[in-house]
Formats: sequence, structure tokens, C-alpha cells
Amino acid sequence: MRSGPTRSGGTVRWGICALLFFATTINYIDRQVIGILKPTLQGDLGWSEDDYGMIVFWFQAAYAVGLLICGPVIDRIGSRLGYAAAITVWSVAALAHALVRSPGGFAMARFALGLGEAGNFPAAIKSVAEWFPRRERALAAGILNAGANVGAIATPIIVPGIALHYGWQAAFIGTGLLGFLWLAAWLVFYRAPHRHPHVSAQELAYIGADQETAAGTAPISWARLFRHRATWSFVCAKFLTDPVWYLFLFWLPDFFAKRHGLDLKTFGPPLIAVYLLADVGSIGGGWLSSALIQRGFSINAGRKLALLACAVAVLPIMVASSVSSLPAAVAIIGLAAAAHQGWSSNLYTMVSDTFPKSAVASVMGIGGAAGAIGGMIMARYVGHVLETVGSYTPVFVWAGTAYLLALAIVHVLVPRLDTAAVPADIPRAMQASSSGVRDQR
Repeated sequence: MRSGPTRSGGTVRWGICALLFFATTINYIDRQVIGILKPTLQGDLGWSEDDYGMIVFWFQAAYAVGLLICGPVIDRIGSRLGYAAAITVWSVAALAHALVRSPGGFAMARFALGLGEAGNFPAAIKSVAEWFPRRERALAAGILNAGANVGAIATPIIVPGIALHYGWQAAFIGTGLLGFLWLAAWLVFYRAPHRHPHVSAQELAYIGADQETAAGTAPISWARLFRHRATWSFVCAKFLTDPVWYLFLFWLPDFFAKRHGLDLKTFGPPLIAVYLLADVGSIGGGWLSSALIQRGFSINAGRKLALLACAVAVLPIMVASSVSSLPAAVAIIGLAAAAHQGWSSNLYTMVSDTFPKSAVASVMGIGGAAGAIGGMIMARYVGHVLETVGSYTPVFVWAGTAYLLALAIVHVLVPRLDTAAVPADIPRAMQASSSGVRDQR
């Protein structure tokens, strides 16, 4: 049963959501440029498949380290300053790509980019937890997560034209400057809800209607987070499924080039189609669980039914490499990309379902690091498979099975999501009596 006000009394929170959407868009533009330029850079600079795999590996390594650092830092200093620092670091790193030539130089630039980009989702999901009641969080997460797809759509539209007319260096410079435009808007507009000058009392009450009490603002140590099954369920799910999205970002242009003969001038439309479908999946996946909850399903049932639908929709990707028709391949991969983004929208929201907002960025960082480690393994694996087998088939078979396995692990570790699984740190005098308590069911 709902409690508190049922009318929002304002839309400032959706303005915040728009900022989060655009930050994620820029994040993915900067991240994906190298994937779009891979055939060009391999031709101009003489990279092997293993060289490219190594460059992606170091981005993922930095992303993992950065997530472990960024989560606790953002929980400590807040979303406003944390997001500002993150986008500054990754924008400078994006610009630095234009100055290097060797695989080692690109690996260093990608490492710096990974450190900065790691702050995006911990800061964004923490902002959602602060600005939205639980019944709206999956939709808000889906909208900001759709920025990843818009970035992936914009990149093949923007980058080939810049690279063909002004050189690949100009592509890194032009996209790297976008972050500084967003930074100015963020610093001007973003404040915590209770400090924002444009939030009405009614909207503030609506935002806080079903959030945790003030106890939810107390810090939670990493030692306590790792003692809870909810943390491990998120870690396992990210480790298994994030690499599939990295596969799309960093290897999909190469797949279309190798399997269907496309190049810098022609693989834009297929990539745009894939990421348009991913956008639908991101918002649709968030909408699905929110709609189920509003129709009387529990939070547990709503989130997990949405996750199941997404996991099943990924399965056809296992035959994507054997399909000779380009439209059919685009449809299959686009469905998988849509399913991944719907999956992610609900997986992110599970963090704010099961943890107080004082721990959201930390848990996001831990899980994101696990996903990046999975991406590191994937980068070396894909590079090796392409060098030895010369086909994407083994990679797509692995991708198709990852989500159902991840969902099974999530359900075993956290059978119910109906209540906050991890309360804030409790006074020392009470710890002896509660130290053995497992997740609240």
C-alpha cells in the first residue's frame, strides 16, 4: 500500500533526471569513439587484434579500480561534487587520445578515461535515490540509462564525419569537449532536494514519501556491505552481464565490418538501429517493473519478472554470427541490446531497493568493478578468439547464456526484495545482538 502524497507537486526531479541522461550520453560517446574508429586506427597505426584487446583491457582495469574508489568517495562528498570531478577527469582523458599514436599510449589514455568514467553510474544512481521515491526509481534509472544508447547512436553519426573530414584526432577532441559544457550546467542547477531553490514543499514531500528515514543517511562500512547477500547478488549479476554490453560497444563495428563487409562510411545505420532498440529497452524495462508494481505486484515480483523477460530476450543472439542477412543480424543484436539495457535499469534499481541511499554509490561501485573485471576477461578472450578462431560465434553463445545464469544467482542470494536488505550502521552497543542477522526478508 502506498503512503504519503500521491501527487508530485512539481517536476524539478525530472530536470535532474535529464541532466543525468545527458551525462550518461556524453560518457558513452567518449567511451565508444575508439570502437567506431577501430578499423581506421588498425589500418593507420598497424594494430593487431591482440593490441586492441589490450587497449580495451586497460580501460576495463581502470574502470574497475575507479569504481571501487568512486563509490565511497561519492557517498562521502555527495553527487554534486563527485559527478563534477568524474566528468572533468574523463573529459581531459578523452582529449588526450588525440596526442598518442602507439598501442601503449592509447592504453594509458584509456586507463585515465576509465578512472573518470567510473564515477558516472555511482553518482547517477545515488542522485536517483535522493531525488525519486521508490515507485519512480526504475523509470528514472531507465531514462538516464537510455543516455548510454543515445551516446552509442550519436557516436556513429558524429564521429565518422569528423574523422573523414578532419582526421581521427579531431574526433577525440570534439567529443572530449562536450563534458565541459555539461559540467557548467550541472554546477549551476544541481542541489540536494532539500536545498534546491525550485523544489516545492509538495514535491519534496512526494520525493520523501517512501524513502528511508534519517537512519538511512548513516554511513555503512564496506565490511558490512560484503556480509550481505544483496551485495553479492549485484556483484555476480554485473560480473556476468556487463561484459556483453562492452562487447557491443567495443566490437560491434568490427563485427559488422568482418561479417557483413561494412566500413566507416556504412556501418553507421546498423549501429544506430541497434542502439535505438536499446533505448526502447532501457526505458521499457524500467517502465515494465514500475507498471507491475503499480498494478499490485510486489517490488520483488516486479523487478524479477522484468529481469526474466530481458534474460529470455537475449537468447537469440547465440545465432547472430551465423545469420547472413544484415537486417536479421541487426534485429537479433538490437533485441539483445534492448534486453541488456532493460536488465540494467532494473538491476540498478535493485540497489536502491535493498540499500539505504547512504550506501548506494558504494554498492554501485563494487558491482560496477565486478562488471569491469568481467569486461577485462572478455577483452582478452574476444581478442584471442578472433586471432585464433576468426569468428564471433563462441562469443555470442557465451553472451546468450549469461543473463539467465545471473538471474538464477540473484534469486538464490536474495529471494525477496520487498524491504531494505541492509540497514544503516547501528550503534556499537547493539551490534552484538544483530551481528548475525542476515538480509531482511
